[in-house]
Parts: sequence; structure tokens; C-alpha cells
Amino acid sequence: MAQALEENCRKDDIWTSVPQFIAINLLIAVILMVVFCPSCLLTWEGILSIRLDFLYGFLVSCVLSFGGSRVEVFMDPRISWINHPFKRLILTILIYMSYCFISTFLIAFLITWMKGQFELSEIPWFALVKFTKQPMLIALFIMAIFTTRSWLLEWKKSATEAEKLKSEMLASQYQSLKDQLNPHFLFNSLNVLSNLVYEDPDRSAAFILKLSKIYRYVLDVQQEDLIPLTQEMEFAKNYLELQKIRFEENLVYSIKVTELDGLSIPPLSLQLILENAIKHNEASQENPLFIQLIQQGDELWITNTFQPKKGKLEESAGIGLANIRKRYKLLSQREIQVINTLDEFVVKLPLIQLSK
Repeated sequence: MAQALEENCRKDDIWTSVPQFIAINLLIAVILMVVFCPSCLLTWEGILSIRLDFLYGFLVSCVLSFGGSRVEVFMDPRISWINHPFKRLILTILIYMSYCFISTFLIAFLITWMKGQFELSEIPWFALVKFTKQPMLIALFIMAIFTTRSWLLEWKKSATEAEKLKSEMLASQYQSLKDQLNPHFLFNSLNVLSNLVYEDPDRSAAFILKLSKIYRYVLDVQQEDLIPLTQEMEFAKNYLELQKIRFEENLVYSIKVTELDGLSIPPLSLQLILENAIKHNEASQENPLFIQLIQQGDELWITNTFQPKKGKLEESAGIGLANIRKRYKLLSQREIQVINTLDEFVVKLPLIQLSK
């Protein structure tokens, strides 16, 4: 309610300045006199002869312009141009033109009576109605101005609010997607650690040290929309080294990324892809899991040998690639590509150029 009142007050600003309002309408009245009787302004007698006509023009101008602003202020909070344009237009025409007819008829009545052109006992109703014809034509012009102004202001406001809402929604969606990463990553890491503790205490200690370093990175980048490729590649290297502690020679990886400057990707994208590769594929002495990170132009390819685990598969939370797709959709026009062949699984991530 307070916001609506504030907006209405802003719309009223052009009319709250009384001197400005009077000056504008005096100028309009002068222009009308120049158009209809230019010679009358050349002599003092001529000016005196049109004084009532000048007063009539001034009053009509004031009434029509003031009424136009009042109708606009009255209608704006009640009927939207955006949602109900036809209804708004029809009601605006009916209300404003009715107001103009009644007000100009009363002004014509007052002026002609002051001129002594009729007695109250014999009021020329039809003649007075004819006086309203010209003001009504002017009213149509004024209504067009106020209607266009009102529509443009509401359209601009609606567009601004829609863009703001879209930005807030995208920010909320993106933050929600990023919030999925921390518990997902921590949950899987703790599962690995719980199994490793019983197998090899020394390797589990090394795993904990690596995990603490990696999780520090996760905490540092969780508020970022994009992260430089250099940092993300360093994280990927640490993550793969962490997995090497668990799988040893059953996991083989290589990183071939040469151009790092000025490029970025959504943070922790690589962690999700690498985690899925390890989670869903066999890594054993008979079938080592090979993972490669290769830069191909403006794309980063993450490939792994496709050798799905046999027997009961690990449960999937459904985050992984779906998360990355949604994050790229919010940040870039480019989409990730996923290629799955009989012996290879490839994810192609677009590299986003950082603005200078």
C-alpha cells in the first residue's frame, strides 16, 4: 500500500507545482487565442473583447488536463494496461469523455451567462451542448497523450519488475543448485573414508589430509558463479590424487590442458563429472579406469572408459550431469554435450571467456 501511494505521488508531481500548471495552461489559452483571433491581440480593445473567451480557453485547458491526470491516477492501481488493455481503454474513454462533457458544459454555461447571452429562465441547452464540441475534440487529443504516457510507464514498470523477478529467480535457482554440491560431495567422501579406514589406516590418513585440502576449496568457491579454469584444474588434480589413494593403479588419469588464461567454468563441475565416472564404472586390476581431461579449442573434454560396474550398482542421487546442465543454462547460451559409446563416455564442457 505504501509503495502504491508513493508511486501515485510521483505521478502527481507534475500537477503539484501550481505555478507550473497555471503557466502551461495560460500558454495553451494564449495559443488558442492566436489561432482563432490573431488580430484581437494587436490592440488593447481587441484583448479586452476576448477576455471572456480567453478565460473560457484557460478554464477548459485546466479542467481537461487536470481531469486527464486524475483519471490516470484513478485507473492505474485498479485496472492494468498489461493485463486488461481493452477494458482499461474503454473505461478510460467513458470516464474521461463523460467528465469532459459535463465540465465543459458547465464552463460554457458559466461563460455565456456571464456574457449575458441568456437568462436563467430561458437556458439554451442545445446551444450550450454545441459549445462542448470543440473541447471534446481537444479532450480526445489530451486523452491520447495521457493514455500513451500511462501505458508506457506501466509497460516499463512491468518490464523492469519482470527482469528483476527473473534475475532473482535465476539467482535463487543457481544458489539452490550450488547448495546441492557440498552435502553430495561430503557424503560420498565419508563413505569412501569409512571403507578405507578398515582396509589401510595409513592410506586413510593421507586421504583425510587430501580431503581437508579439497573441502577448503569447496568452501572457498561455493559463493562463486564462475571460477577461473586454472583453479578448477588444480582442484581436479587434487581430487584425482585423492581417488588414487583409494584405487592406486586401478585408476589412471591424464590432464592435457594448455590454455588456461581468461577461461572459466562453473565451480565444482569437474568434481561432479569425475565423481560420476568413478562411481558408476569398474576400476580393478583387470579393468583399470582411464580418465582424461583434454582441452579441445574452447571446450574441455572429460573422457573415461565406459565399463559399468557389474551386479548391484551404487545408488545415484540424480544430481551429477543434470546439475551441470542447469548451471550452464543459467550462465551461458552454450550447452554441455554428453557422448556415450560402447567403450567411452565423454562430457564436453564449454569454456566461458572471462570478460576483461
